[in-house]
Amino acid sequence: MAENNRVPADLFEVDWGKAVSATLIDEVLATGKYDLFTITHNETSTGVMNPVIEIAEVAGKYPDIVYCLDAVSSMGGTKIEVDKLGVDICITSTQKALGLPPGMSVCSFSRKAIERAKNVPHRGYYLDLLAIYDYIQKKDYQYPSTPSLSHMFAMDYQLDRILSEGLEGRFTRHLDMAELVREWAREKFELFADEKHLSNTLTCISNNRGIDVAALNKELGNRGFQISNGYGKLKDKTFRIAHMAERSPDEIKELLDNIDDILFS
Repeated sequence: MAENNRVPADLFEVDWGKAVSATLIDEVLATGKYDLFTITHNETSTGVMNPVIEIAEVAGKYPDIVYCLDAVSSMGGTKIEVDKLGVDICITSTQKALGLPPGMSVCSFSRKAIERAKNVPHRGYYLDLLAIYDYIQKKDYQYPSTPSLSHMFAMDYQLDRILSEGLEGRFTRHLDMAELVREWAREKFELFADEKHLSNTLTCISNNRGIDVAALNKELGNRGFQISNGYGKLKDKTFRIAHMAERSPDEIKELLDNIDDILFS
């Protein structure tokens, strides 16, 4: 995305299934070459949740560097204390753990990010966060372009539901569902991601039995369920089970029982 917007950027990768270490980030930022770094909190392709608490300690050593966090598949399903973590820009979207249809992005950004953005030319028009921020500060309910009001009303309703459940209760429910899938995967297959950095909102499972994932999904579809095949080079080598948003532990148990019935009965 940076390259497509003519923003110079370098990509630092780790093996799929492994977490990005705070040590790697420290080594990169210590070069003094960068004014911003971004990391994905929760990898939907591998089931890895990166160690943001450890990363926050490193980010604190470089107060002039803007820290951006992609929380698309984790926000609403696990605790993310952006101020405590020192995150300057945290972005998510509606279609994952927030439990809404796709179509709207949500973000927070710090005073440092605001001041830094003022020095950036060619910020675009529809996604110029400063323009949006200025309109919001006027409190006249106007935006520089037409907003998705249907998503906003849905978000207002859903946030009330989330708060009525209670944030800690919601996070605990997600963890309970994750543990159900992890325990099942360890018994029947293998977990793909590093055990120290497992996602709380989805699990990526190694297909060490060589099952036909597409055939499994087709039969699950006949029963009203759906899972995801592996992503990219992991297709058929892994499959993924989401446990987020409004799903319940009982629904996860029902899904796993149906997979067992299809594969092992």
